[in-house]
Amino acid sequence: DWVFNAIRAHEVLTISRDYFRLRRPLERRLYELARKHCGNQREWSIGLDLLQKKCGSSSTSFEFRRLVANVIREDTAHSHMPDYSLRFSADETKVVFRNRGTAPVAEVFEAFLDPDIHEEARAAAPGWDVRYLEVEWRRWCAAEEIEPKHPSRHFVRFCRTWYEKRGSP
Repeated sequence: DWVFNAIRAHEVLTISRDYFRLRRPLERRLYELARKHCGNQREWSIGLDLLQKKCGSSSTSFEFRRLVANVIREDTAHSHMPDYSLRFSADETKVVFRNRGTAPVAEVFEAFLDPDIHEEARAAAPGWDVRYLEVEWRRWCAAEEIEPKHPSRHFVRFCRTWYEKRGSP
């Protein structure tokens, strides 16, 4: 009954097909938490103690930190986690989940971009993932109800401004 009720109330989230290639239970749980709490936001952070409770881990705090650090290290090296990247906060007391821009989104601006515009975008925002920036640009256009006459030029300008405000990733 609870599954049927959740579906009827639209309380079921889609998950990436890549979720099923995650081997470790901790990786799967971290993805589930990111999907639920980060969703379509740019990022979400949580303290290690609370994360340990939400994961249902009975490990010591030290061991849990080590296990999470291993997942973060693997994700940093290979973009292992679907839809979200993981890292420690600057003071290493929290885990920060960042949306890669591949999670399902509710509303985005639909526009055709020139096929080779991503090269210009890379030059405008060096170091940034232009696919991620494209999703952010489309979300921003949808939220602000902007329909540019020249979407490709508008996208490159967005990337340039993004880089000027945020610098390198």
